[in-house]
Amino acid sequence: MKFTAEQIAGILEGTVVGDPQIEVFKLSKIEEGTEGSLTFLSNLKYTPYIYKTEASITIVNADFQPEKPITTTLIKVEDAYAGFTKLLEYYDRIKSLKTGIEQPSFIDASVTIPETAYVGAFAYVGNNVSVGENVKIYPNAFVGDNVVLGENTTIYPGGKVYSDCVLGKNCVINSGVIIGADGFGFAPAKDGSYSKVPQTGNVILEDDVDVGAGTTIDRATLGSTILRQGVKLDNQIQIAHNVEIGKNTVIAAQTGVAGSTKIGEHCQIGGQVGIAGHLTIGNNVKIQAQSGIARNIKDNEVLQGSPAYGYGDFNKSYVYFKNLPKLAKTINELEKKVDGHH
Repeated sequence: MKFTAEQIAGILEGTVVGDPQIEVFKLSKIEEGTEGSLTFLSNLKYTPYIYKTEASITIVNADFQPEKPITTTLIKVEDAYAGFTKLLEYYDRIKSLKTGIEQPSFIDASVTIPETAYVGAFAYVGNNVSVGENVKIYPNAFVGDNVVLGENTTIYPGGKVYSDCVLGKNCVINSGVIIGADGFGFAPAKDGSYSKVPQTGNVILEDDVDVGAGTTIDRATLGSTILRQGVKLDNQIQIAHNVEIGKNTVIAAQTGVAGSTKIGEHCQIGGQVGIAGHLTIGNNVKIQAQSGIARNIKDNEVLQGSPAYGYGDFNKSYVYFKNLPKLAKTINELEKKVDGHH
């Protein structure tokens, strides 16, 4: 797919300095630019590269004035980084403009697939599924009975959405994600064995939720496991049954959240964090990587450690943690001296 400088300037509301008809068909870093590639310059420390880049087109800030001759055609915009990002989004949208139904795939007779939607080969769409406009169900994806898929939602290859789950608009379900598997509910019997507690609830993702590859979100025992609008989950995260996550909260990879815990809005949770069950975590909480949370957390707390406590307190204490052997030796020597004086 080729674009001219003139077309790109039109998309970005920018101005062309150079050849308006020069074409590009790929993206590159400015230091690795080759003929036919599009790049951008926003960080001033990369300015030297603009004089030697072979990229055909470079997006620059409106106030950029070359001090030496350049061969690249410039597109001047208000903010080069934002402009390049907008172009990436545009390119991504065009690239994913798949529609239609590939064969072999299974779609239950009760399901209506809009003309704007896409169902890939070997995908399965069960009974009474609701499919919104521009939904994309990639090959080998599974959509169980009674699932709702809001408009512009995408399920990438191998994503699984179990029965009765509800996904809002603009959700992204990456490969290997499992939404709606049974929660970890077992009742201990007198003989030491465990009997399964039926998990009769579902999972609800509100609009604009992103779920990273290999992440699992369990269905509720009763009611719903809920991820509110704008939640973003990284790869390989475990969200247990009946958890609720507030809007615009982001969670990094390998974090596990145990059952019935409620996490507030606008939280930032690092990688490999462990959060115990039946807790309430406030809004705007920041939890550093590898922390362990075993208590309720108030709004705006910043935590680190296992069990986690105040970030500032942790850093002060860490100075002593690493010197514990020396401190212990000093204390022992002092005790001997004190005992010697008695």
